[in-house]
Amino acid sequence: MAEVATGAKSGKVVIRNIGLLLSGDIDKPILDADTLVVNDGLIVALGKEKDCDLEGAQTVIDAKKTCVAPGLIDSHVHPVFGDWTPRQSQLGWIDSTMNGGVTTMISAGEVHLPGRPKDIVGVKALAITAQRAFDNFRPGGVKVLAGAPVLEKGMVESDFKEMAEAGVGLLGEVGLGSVKAGYEAKEMVAWARKYGIQSTIHTGGPSIPGSGLIDKDVVLEADADIIGHINGGHTSLPEAHVCELCEKSSRAIEIVHNGNERVAIAAAKAALDLKCPHRVILGTDGPAGSGVQPLGILRMVAMLSSIANIPAELVFCFATGNTARIRKLNCGLIEVGRAADFVFMDRAQHTAGRTLLESVQLGDIPGVGMVMIDGIVRCGRSRNTPPATEIPVVVSGVH
Repeated sequence: MAEVATGAKSGKVVIRNIGLLLSGDIDKPILDADTLVVNDGLIVALGKEKDCDLEGAQTVIDAKKTCVAPGLIDSHVHPVFGDWTPRQSQLGWIDSTMNGGVTTMISAGEVHLPGRPKDIVGVKALAITAQRAFDNFRPGGVKVLAGAPVLEKGMVESDFKEMAEAGVGLLGEVGLGSVKAGYEAKEMVAWARKYGIQSTIHTGGPSIPGSGLIDKDVVLEADADIIGHINGGHTSLPEAHVCELCEKSSRAIEIVHNGNERVAIAAAKAALDLKCPHRVILGTDGPAGSGVQPLGILRMVAMLSSIANIPAELVFCFATGNTARIRKLNCGLIEVGRAADFVFMDRAQHTAGRTLLESVQLGDIPGVGMVMIDGIVRCGRSRNTPPATEIPVVVSGVH
């Protein structure tokens, strides 16, 4: 697959005839609008077609009354280099996930690199290299925020300052390296936060060689910004402990595909009962031993909506606006000034649901008809989802 230029400009793009516009904002998940206007990759207007300036558009897309939503965000991936994962010897997994509606991915550590360095110089070098590489290379146009060092014993405050100054903005999962005690992690997480580096902690049983059990007390003491895979990756803490984490911590509640599905549902329900649904974010935790999940985020949305009985429009916010706000990203929400990263969806052909949202609440994943990143169409009908009932079309301009 060819490299996607990061500096490409979309020009003016008009998306009209939208049937359902999901905002990504959990406080107002559905917008009363049928038209979006984009200029050079940013949303510049939204509303009714008669009220928008459509003149001079290089590209016009007829949404065919389908749903337009913010591009999905996978809050928990483990990339290595390029669009290849040595974990499953698989090429093209990022581009394939883009066909599942994901436009942004966030690394929780480049832990599957063969021979991953564990000395402090090597840890920093790998983080800076991964950050630089994915900043310059976007498989399928997907924005991969990478360069997430795993904490190792012996790291000092100046290491975090050095990495932050070099552009590193994430920590890999706390607990996948030699730092596993709560008091050690707490000090390093605080150093990271001081320099603007966001942290995620492993939650649950061990996942890869060198990792170990991270229990609720360690999670609470470390106080990382994200309670990573709160439903386990793979093995979960007891459901009561997970609910206790939701109650006693104010940090983000990350639910992943490669975890315990029963506990995923319990965590989402706990967040709703505690009246903090804005804290819930979604990830796949792939590539992993269980493989790569190109439709993992859509499957999580359908599962939580159908089995936890949460309105689909709210669950889509878990995978978009919630993550954008917690991760401080300029995407994930349909509002002026945000990145024009969109997924066009419709109910899958022959689903029992009469509408897209109803079909998702019945447990069916939608069909993806188009994905746009920075105002540029990156794929048409998805090669991975079931075929959508209606497909948007480019009616003028350059596709």
